[in-house]
Formats: sequence, C-alpha cells, structure tokens
Amino acid sequence: MSQESAGNVSRRNFLGAATAAPVALAVQRASGQSAAPTDRFDVVVAGAGHNSLVCAAYLAKAGFKVVVLEGRPTIGGGCKTQEVCMPGFKEDLCSSVHGAFRTNPAYKELGLRDYGLEYIDDELVMHIPFFDGTSITVYRDLAKTCETIAKFSKKDAETFRKLVPDYEAYTKVPAKDRASAPKAGYFGRLNAMSGYDAACSLFESRYMRAAAVSCGHFGGVAGSDFGTGNQAFSLVTRVVNGRSIAKGGSGMLSVALGKFIEAHHGVILTNKPVAQLMVEGGKCVGVECNDGSKFRAEKAVVSTIHLKHIVNMAPRELWGEDFLRNIEVFKPEHAMFSMHYATSDPPQYPVAGGGHVISTEAALLEQAESVLLLNSYNARGEVWVDDIPLQIVSPSVGDPTRAPAGYHTVKIEGTMPYGLKEGPKHWDKIRDEVAERIFARLRRVAPNLTADKILAKFLESPLDIERMNPAMWRGSAHHGERRQLSPAANYKLPIAGLYQTGACTPPGGSITGYPGRNAATVLLKDLGTSIEVAGAKQA
Repeated sequence: MSQESAGNVSRRNFLGAATAAPVALAVQRASGQSAAPTDRFDVVVAGAGHNSLVCAAYLAKAGFKVVVLEGRPTIGGGCKTQEVCMPGFKEDLCSSVHGAFRTNPAYKELGLRDYGLEYIDDELVMHIPFFDGTSITVYRDLAKTCETIAKFSKKDAETFRKLVPDYEAYTKVPAKDRASAPKAGYFGRLNAMSGYDAACSLFESRYMRAAAVSCGHFGGVAGSDFGTGNQAFSLVTRVVNGRSIAKGGSGMLSVALGKFIEAHHGVILTNKPVAQLMVEGGKCVGVECNDGSKFRAEKAVVSTIHLKHIVNMAPRELWGEDFLRNIEVFKPEHAMFSMHYATSDPPQYPVAGGGHVISTEAALLEQAESVLLLNSYNARGEVWVDDIPLQIVSPSVGDPTRAPAGYHTVKIEGTMPYGLKEGPKHWDKIRDEVAERIFARLRRVAPNLTADKILAKFLESPLDIERMNPAMWRGSAHHGERRQLSPAANYKLPIAGLYQTGACTPPGGSITGYPGRNAATVLLKDLGTSIEVAGAKQA
C-alpha cells in the first residue's frame, strides 16, 4: 500500500494545492496564526473527519476560537481524494457518494459552494448487471427505471412503481410521528425483517432481490441480520435521492470545510495524533498529542476518535461501568476493502439486444441468498469472493476532472473479514491475489477491462483501511453496530466537557454530515447559543 506524503502543505501554497489537485486538505497553520502548544482555545477538536470539520465550522462561525488536530498528513478521514495510482487520476480513498449530505442543512448554512464544493447528479444513477446478460438500470426517472425491470418481471416493475411514492411519503414523516404515518405498520414490519427476507417479500425475481440486498450492503451490515429490512428499499432511495458526487473528488467536501474554518479564524494542524485526554477535576480540559504538545480547551473538547480507542485515553474509572460495558460488547459491521485503478477505459456493461451501459456506479451480486453466507465467512476469518456484494464506482464517467482526458478511475468496494484466521497481517500477503479474483468478477460483466486497460492500481485491504484511518477500527468504515448499524454513543460522553461526533454518534456512518451538525447543536446550546444562530446565512 502506498503511503501518504509526510510533507505538509503550508498556508502559502495551500490554496493552489487545493485547486490544482483536489486532494483532502493538508494545512499546518491556518489564517496566518501561529499555534504554539501552549495556546488556549475555546474548543479543541480531536480528529478531522468530515463530521468533526462540520462541527468545527459551526463553532468557528459562532465566534469561538477553535483548533482542529488531525493525526494524518491530510484532513478528511474517510472523505479524501488523492492521486494514489498515477498523477492526474483523483481517487476517492473511501467515500464517493454524498447524496445524504446534499439534504443536510449544513450544505447551505455554511455556504460551501462559495468554498469550492460543487455536486454532480447523473440522471443514470446505478447499473446492476448479471452474468446471464440481464440487467437493471436505475434512473432518477421512475418510469424509465420500471421499464428496465419490466423486461424480466412486469409484477416487480408494478410493485416498484407503487413502492417508490409510498416509501418516500413514509420517510418524509418526522421520525417521532412515523408510527402513525400511512402504511406505518407495513413498513415497520418490513424494516424489522432481515434485508434478505424483506426483499423476498417485496419482489418475485431473483434479479430484484439480489439488486436490493447488494445495494443495501454498501453500509457493511449483512442483509441476513434482523433489523436490516430497510436494505430492501435501497433501489427506491436511489430513485428518490440520486447519488450525488463532488466535482473534483469526495475530498472537496473536506477542502471546502477546511477553507471555511480558516476563513472564520479557526486553526487546523495536521500530523498531530491525539494520545491522551487532559482531565482536571473530573472535567476534560484539553488533549495531549503523541509529540508531547498540549492544547487546552476553555469550554469543550470534541472528539471524533473511535470509542474503542478513546476509552484508553483517560482513566477507566472516569467513564463509568455502564459506558465501558457498552463499548466492550460493541461489534463493528463487516470490514471494508477498497481497490483503486487508473484505466484507459471506463467499465462498459453489455446489455441484452446490443450496446452497452456506461455508468458512474454499479453493483454486482448474482444471488440474494449469498448474503446469508457473509456472517459465517466473517466469523471464521475466511476469504470468499465468489458472490459477495460489490460496489463499482467510476466517478470519471460523470466528472471528467477526475482523470486526464480520455482516461478513467475505477474503484471496487465491498466487505471482507478483518480478523483472518491467520491474523489480520496476513492481508499483506494475500491482498493482491484477492484483488485479482475480485477484478475477474467485474471483468465478466465489463469485458472491455482487459489487462492492457489497467494503467496502475492502489489496493486497500481491511487492514490497510484501518492503517489509513485508525478511527476505522478493524476496517469498519461506518463504525456501525453489526446488526443495526447503530451509533454507539450520544454527543455528550461521560466525562464532563467531552463531546463526541463522527460515525460513532447518530445517525452513524456515511457522508451525511449529520453527526457533525448534531454535535454542534448540542454543544452550541450548552455554550449559550444555538445552531439556528450559528447556521444563519452570512450577510
């Protein structure tokens, strides 16, 4: 696995670096401020994932003196883009799709378009090909989507035609009132099922069942588990919400947030991994970094460190027995792998009757029943690639700025066991061979991707995912509880003055920004103001 450059980008050349190569922001000192270890701040933010950056942005906008400390050379956590394969090929190292962030009020409240964040929404949202030549193409247009389904099942097409508006109306009802919403009992029962059972209840064809659970598996929780029934609606949400991508790379969200924090006199320091919480009189008053530097917080510390790590950064008795027990039994969703390729062609998916589809995103799974095997292989620590759900993302199809003219980026993501029976480090020995087997599955539905079309590659095993971002504990990119993808903690941790954001808090993982805004809401209220005041549009 390639390593990130250890060199920081100074304030002098930061703006040029952010625009010339839209990688996640790496900035040592912001707004010309000199941040010595003895500096005091109102709020110290430990970690610079997109949620902690959202939280810091609101705090900075409200006038509080904020410092963000990031352990890696670049900010962004799982929301970063770098040229890891070849110069000019901008690869999203983890996240690619920001559909949920588009609906977050933070997008407009922070005016992130003014800081370079622009989104692209393709009419063709998702393509799902099968080995026998059958395929489903999902569009924002419901009628067009139903036409592709009707080619193999008129009944499923009609079911889907009715399901989309019904489910959209149900989910628009506020959560507190949803129990009394129209069709609440129907959707409640489906949601309580496993994703597999819910998909089988809704659809008759193996194609729709497989498509639903494969796209539903993007969160890393096996669709065999109870409480995953909403996975059956994964194609519905793609019609309703689309799959927005950031122009220039997923990391442009982190870059925009970094610029916003700078513009509001915040400080961002990279290569500053937090090693310990500073607690005085039972209250968290700052943090100490690996290099011995200390940063004091007059008002609060906000963490995006994974809870499995942060409990070791303060005396255990301060956390309380209940909290520690909850963390001890926390089990992550299945670990992610992410494989990146610089190519001369995009994936071209042949369709029945001739021609082919080229799409920004695709999903592969032959049989819905295959998801029933995932927990077994995960528990045994054995690699199985024959029919695991795969997400194929080629952002250069919708965003030509991602690669040199005429060239493309391709990413394959899915889940594999982190804890191999030979031990996690065994991934370093088998990563390339496993990647070849996975790529062979893609080649079966995109035969144009012959070996000569692959210019370079960058492979991340579950172990590499954790190395890239220690907050992705055991390679769990979404930090979710295995069965329910549920967050492990609320925004206030048991130690006074210590707040939490990121994927360990509601509503959990993915690029939504909601944990960041929610944490800011709680903290700003405690500081005597409100998110409404901080989020008010600037003059």
